[in-house]
Amino acid sequence: MNGLAGRTVLVTGASGFIGAAIARRLGEAGAVVHGVSRSPRTEGGGCPHWWQADLTDIDEVRRVILAARPDVVLHLASLVSGARELPMVLPMLQANLQAAVNLLVANTEGPRARLLLAASLEEPSPDGSWPVPASPYAAAKLAAGAYARMCHALYGTRVILLRMFMVYGPAQPDVRKLVPYVTLSLLRGETPALTSGTRPVDWVYIDDVVDALLAAAVAEGLDGETLDVGSGRLVPVRDVVERIFRLVAPDERPRFGGVADRPLEQVRVADVAATAERLGWTARTPLDEGLRRTVDWYRKNAGATATAALVKAKGGTP
Repeated sequence: MNGLAGRTVLVTGASGFIGAAIARRLGEAGAVVHGVSRSPRTEGGGCPHWWQADLTDIDEVRRVILAARPDVVLHLASLVSGARELPMVLPMLQANLQAAVNLLVANTEGPRARLLLAASLEEPSPDGSWPVPASPYAAAKLAAGAYARMCHALYGTRVILLRMFMVYGPAQPDVRKLVPYVTLSLLRGETPALTSGTRPVDWVYIDDVVDALLAAAVAEGLDGETLDVGSGRLVPVRDVVERIFRLVAPDERPRFGGVADRPLEQVRVADVAATAERLGWTARTPLDEGLRRTVDWYRKNAGATATAALVKAKGGTP
């Protein structure tokens, strides 16, 4: 990717699904990649440089920003869950709002790198009405976006929000997510527990998401903007499950409705025209092709780690 060779890029959440994928691609592009992790790490994950830091602690965030002096910061660290229960409120506040605000403050005080914040399809769009977030996760993401827009407007913070839709693909570590959960269940000869599957979702393949992040890292004139990263097409959960069944267990049929649908499920489709115009990016991977690649990966790599994670996540739903 032109414009990244020799530049220092700090990736929070660099050991996660999207973070690890972008770190590898950044390294291939010649960037100097720094990863941030809560636990001690010295190598791996595509990052030659690792920092141990708690992003909810402003002093630790300042320490990393001032020491690494990044040209670009990709904030992908997040606590992701659509759970609606009250005990999720405070963890989501700390992991998804406090950490983002700390990065906004430290980056505005310090070297003023370009900061890319990962927003979410669960986050309501500010459309003139009073938005009601559907979960503690969505509320924290909505608030983080508000702080980002405020920091840009008041302090000139160089921040871009990328609102990611339902990202899927090989090596997704959270096997409670629909695609790995259904795939691994079938590979183990188990019947996945499913909701009604009627919710339409905008699905986007991991490689396409990485392409969008790389493009945003070097694009000019986007500070303060929010851009959607999705396919622009809605496909119901039921349809995706049936496609996975055809790939893994064509003689079996899914059983929908064993798990209750979550309240206030959101139905949103990415504004791909605006993203293409402003960023020059569109998703290229068809859903069938992305699912085939994903299933092939799990067939080859569904070892002890994935199996243990699946057992832990028993009863997981999209």
